[in-house]
Amino acid sequence: MRKRQFETERLFFSYWLESDSALADELWGDEHVTQFIAKNGRFSKDQVLQRLHTEIQSQKDFGYQYWPLFLKQTETFIGCCGLHAYDLNTQTAELGFHLLPSAWGRGFAEEAARGVINFAESKTDLAFLFAGHHPDNRASKKLLEKLGFQFQANTYYEPTGLEHPSYLLKLTSVS
Repeated sequence: MRKRQFETERLFFSYWLESDSALADELWGDEHVTQFIAKNGRFSKDQVLQRLHTEIQSQKDFGYQYWPLFLKQTETFIGCCGLHAYDLNTQTAELGFHLLPSAWGRGFAEEAARGVINFAESKTDLAFLFAGHHPDNRASKKLLEKLGFQFQANTYYEPTGLEHPSYLLKLTSVS
């Protein structure tokens, strides 16, 4: 039984653990998942492990990470969604989500992102959330706009070597 950080209607968010290398590899070792987040479309085994360690360290440093996501009913791992520190001076974190292909098209990304936005508003002192997406990822563009993110600019994203559309969401807990 995994420790639960918080829940939505169908999902629960847990914490990445050092022992989660198989889950990390299932997610970030899948070229369908990494096609929009890695320069050559995939991560090496070392990059997958580095990603896992980055998530664990983010939780220690900031109290959030791209938390692993599980279906509440079956405890099936489906991906991750959460926050990374982005600009501490403006109290901005980055919202991100990576789902396994088996979870695509079922509304999980929106449900998870709304859960993370609620977490950011109720459990942090963040003022804004930043998000970006690969220019060819139309599903992410559509979801960010549905969530209320406002387009800001195209921003160079080093991991892909491309200009990514970038968005900002002002959190409602901010006056």
